[in-house]
Amino acid sequence: MNGDTDFTGRQVLVVGGSSGIGNGVAQAFRARGAAVHVWGTRPSAADYQADEGSDLTGLGYDCVDVGDPDAVAAAPAPFPALDVLVLCQGTVVYKRGEFERPGWDRVMAINLDSLIHCANRFRDGLAERRGSVIIVSSISGLSANVGNPAYAASKAGAISLTKTLGQAWAPLGIRVNGLAPGLVDTKLTRVTTQNPQRREGALSRIPTGRLGEPADMAGAALFLASPLAAYVCGHTLVVDGGLSL
Repeated sequence: MNGDTDFTGRQVLVVGGSSGIGNGVAQAFRARGAAVHVWGTRPSAADYQADEGSDLTGLGYDCVDVGDPDAVAAAPAPFPALDVLVLCQGTVVYKRGEFERPGWDRVMAINLDSLIHCANRFRDGLAERRGSVIIVSSISGLSANVGNPAYAASKAGAISLTKTLGQAWAPLGIRVNGLAPGLVDTKLTRVTTQNPQRREGALSRIPTGRLGEPADMAGAALFLASPLAAYVCGHTLVVDGGLSL
């Protein structure tokens, strides 16, 4: 095991780690020795299925609605302190639902507002361990996103928040960085990946010629949380196979 990415003895919380990108990140940290806990939206870990992109083997679990600030405040702390906090929560409303207040409010509450609520909840514990925060945004935060104004705006906000927290918390010993995935094959993107015409159109715009996988995002997260990135602060790493080029 490479010492730079050996997380033995480290304590990691992945918010949104029950499926998709977050689950891939959580399992990558576990595979490298970390004790890993995840927050999800279903009552228990048993309510997730492998065919949905979920593998909760070896992970602690709590159900927390991060769209509710009071729920974030009341959730049990998984560890006395944290070495890594990964904020990978996210939702989207299709069929132009984000142009109306209910859709807009829900997406912003989960994709943006909850980032600061979760980060503040664990700030002191992260400072104690001189830990790292990784905010997962999207390349949608770098350009327009047809039909999804709240998703695009929330991800742009996440990228900006990464910069601001990076600056504010570095003196506390906390490094805050982010990663911006492109089109990753998860249940959230099935509206594209399981539609042959949309999938083919998307692939034609990706220079590397394939969809992203959660493992691709996990590699970036491991780097950002490791000593290899000790001098990286407030930066959002684009991991999209060249789609945004």
